[in-house]
Amino acid sequence: MKIDTVMAQLQKQANQANLAGMARVGINTQDSLGISVYDLRRMAKEMGIDHELAEQLWASGIHEAQLLAVFVADPRQVTPQLMESWAADFDSWDLCDQACTSLFDLTPHAHAKALEWSQREDEFVRRAGFAIMAGLAVHDKEAGDEQFEPFFVAILGAAGDGRNYVKKAVNWALRNIGKRNRRLNARAVQVAAQVAEQGSPSARWIAADARRELTAEKVQKRLQDEVK
Repeated sequence: MKIDTVMAQLQKQANQANLAGMARVGINTQDSLGISVYDLRRMAKEMGIDHELAEQLWASGIHEAQLLAVFVADPRQVTPQLMESWAADFDSWDLCDQACTSLFDLTPHAHAKALEWSQREDEFVRRAGFAIMAGLAVHDKEAGDEQFEPFFVAILGAAGDGRNYVKKAVNWALRNIGKRNRRLNARAVQVAAQVAEQGSPSARWIAADARRELTAEKVQKRLQDEVK
């Protein structure tokens, strides 16, 4: 499909009335058309995978076009260089999270980039590292438990970062890893206790929120049922 045709379709669906609601939940509405992510996913499903188009959509700089790019890109053609280029453009949590949990976590570079980005200073890139971890915990069915151990080290290292988008992603990664299976659940609860001992406001919040979910009856029952 030609880029001009897709951009015309996006412009047709633009809804400026949605921008205020997007802004209220912290989405950067600059260069945004006000199209819901659900409508974009429906468009992507109809279009199918088209990596060349994805790169053109991303280059447009339009928020929804970049989200659509994430959904039609081919993970097999995503290079570390492309990941770096796109991550440098992250300017909103939703774009960061969709790229990391709908595309980047499906690539062969996911584990390495998650760890690398978890050390970066840029708030959205650091968030992206932990968002990929959260995505891998759900989507990488082949990974062994030992492959998540380095992520726990990264979580401990970033728990003191009080920036909102970082601390929430650190918490997200810890919770998702801890819901993967019983062993990782016990390990994540242990790590949460270590995080709490750091004593910073962000560390205390991350630990308390993660432990609350990971030890909840609903989660424990699901994990128990999965081993029967």
